[in-house]
Amino acid sequence: MFVDYSLYLVTDRAILKGEDIFSAVEKALKGGVTLVQLREKEVSSRDFYNIALKMKELVNSYNVPLIINDRLDIAFAVDADGLHIGQEDLPLTVARRLLGPSKILGYSVSNVDEAVFGEKNGADYLGAGPVYPTGSKSDAGEPIGIEGLIKIKERVSIPVVGIGGIGVDNISEVKRSGIDGVSLISAILGSGDIEGTSRILITKWRE
Repeated sequence: MFVDYSLYLVTDRAILKGEDIFSAVEKALKGGVTLVQLREKEVSSRDFYNIALKMKELVNSYNVPLIINDRLDIAFAVDADGLHIGQEDLPLTVARRLLGPSKILGYSVSNVDEAVFGEKNGADYLGAGPVYPTGSKSDAGEPIGIEGLIKIKERVSIPVVGIGGIGVDNISEVKRSGIDGVSLISAILGSGDIEGTSRILITKWRE
């Protein structure tokens, strides 16, 4: 499956301040988002399953893959296109074995050693960061900056997606690092004009 990592949306309903998550994601898709990761930290497994089922139908109707954050069981249950895991989640080798070869597997990294390990042990792409300080994740760690992105990109051959503090004002700077895409949460979902902001971001990325 060809995956376009250019503009990678990660959901967070807290940022939406009550707006319907499906309408928000659809606006982002209309604006040009190329990949969606469903992230649900505060709901029951049943609610996560129901949200994921509906989200997969929406996202796939735009020919965009749906990635599930952390939860291998939910990814399986809704036949999602892939799974994204972090350093504290299910071990990468186990996730790869259980997921099988046909699904997308993403892995969060913050340095070259983690990136090399990720590529060697079955990740299809790496979420690298935080690039800049971010308020979206309280446990994000110290920013790695553009230099950190460049170092990671130089050491692996799988796609690298930058995450953390990226938005309209600095996306062009991030692009110059040579990575394959950017992952955004609040820059899109907290923008007030989700479709318009997504369109600006994808246009800047493709310039």
